[in-house]
Amino acid sequence: MMHPEKISDDIKAKLKERGLWDVDPVNLYRITWHNEPVEKGGEFKDVNFIEIPREITGTKARVLALVGKWFPCGVHKVGATYSCLAPALVTGNFDAAEQQAVWPSTGNYCRGGAYNSALLGCKSIAILPENMSQERFNWLKTVAGEIIATPGCESNVKEIFDKCHELDEERGKHIVIFNQFEQFENYLWHYEVTGSAILEVLSKLGVKPENVRGYASSTGSGGTLAAGDHLKDVYPNIKIGAGEALQCPTLLRNGFGGHRIEGIGDKHVPWIHNVKNTDMVLSIDDQDCMDIFRLFNEPEGKEYLKSIGVKQSDIDNLALFGISGIGNMLSAIKMAKYYEMEEDDVVFTILTDSSVMYTSRLAELTEQQGPFSLMEAARVHSGALLHQGIDNALELGYYDRLRIHNLKYYTWVEQQGKTYEELNRQWYDRNYWKDIPKLVPQIDALIKEFNEEVKK
Repeated sequence: MMHPEKISDDIKAKLKERGLWDVDPVNLYRITWHNEPVEKGGEFKDVNFIEIPREITGTKARVLALVGKWFPCGVHKVGATYSCLAPALVTGNFDAAEQQAVWPSTGNYCRGGAYNSALLGCKSIAILPENMSQERFNWLKTVAGEIIATPGCESNVKEIFDKCHELDEERGKHIVIFNQFEQFENYLWHYEVTGSAILEVLSKLGVKPENVRGYASSTGSGGTLAAGDHLKDVYPNIKIGAGEALQCPTLLRNGFGGHRIEGIGDKHVPWIHNVKNTDMVLSIDDQDCMDIFRLFNEPEGKEYLKSIGVKQSDIDNLALFGISGIGNMLSAIKMAKYYEMEEDDVVFTILTDSSVMYTSRLAELTEQQGPFSLMEAARVHSGALLHQGIDNALELGYYDRLRIHNLKYYTWVEQQGKTYEELNRQWYDRNYWKDIPKLVPQIDALIKEFNEEVKK
């Protein structure tokens, strides 16, 4: 995944005949940030990223973003789910013949899990909130063995956990639950694969170490934030910002509520979130995200951006933003403004998926808010982007971090069976998080050994 140039020529030849979304095991080799950005037959190129133009961000600093669209099934979660499923298969902790893989999710994780399950010949159950986009449900019907819709929206994570407990009681040994919010393989994949991809981009661009200033990503499952941990190991002065919806400000003010930034999950602190390494909380108004989604996708929005000098190539890239990707961009903008970053400074973020899974939202927004006009485009660009402020941004001190970390107790110790002792080790043991990346060579060796055994 980190070095696809090592993939054999015979596999590359097979990939030339396959579409990026095809349910074919050969697409396991496409779980990488290095895919050629084409729908079919692509090879491996440089890391997929874009630089978001200053005409859009309104910041002095450069805002760079990895692009998730060019993964199989169009989302980077396909990597995190593989990193959970493969070790379970090769160690015998998951029996593909007798068990179903359960993928509890706020949207994209169950998509990636169901897809990888299909590629590896495993039966799957996808769990996601009923209010997620219709495109997700329609696509899942083509790959998942079962689909379970839980009550509420993306912030209703506890309802997803409750369904997992219910399934465990009903089916017991016949299922294995891969809970992204507690699976350290999720953390590990982003630390190694996503973190390395960002380092590769920074090296290619020749960014000086002193100008690598920030990394911003929504809290979500806590996995994508692990790339920031990798960056901080290389650039100790970098700031890591955790984004969330202002309508559900769990980290900002122990808050709760529903919101429309699909797929990021809320109302708890993920078990695999290394809170002690987080420097900022960045709460984003979901209305800004929805307005910008219209700006980026409606014809009048694109026309307006072209009229103010945004290049056509940059306008074409706007389809690479899903709703959570827009939220991540706004977190990066807030961070750049908060720290008063200059022209040579860089903030990195992630576009986890693209607009493909949200097109139905445009029709819904038109029905709710009326047609999107040039005047509306100017308002959104000026307000939600150029005048995005540093309100609802909190720089974390030691006890701010401890407050957030302590919130894990209520979800994970009281409800999900974790121990008080391990919760404290996450905070006080200096090697707790540093020992996780050391597992990579062991996992790779187990996969290699498993493959050799299968060949016999």
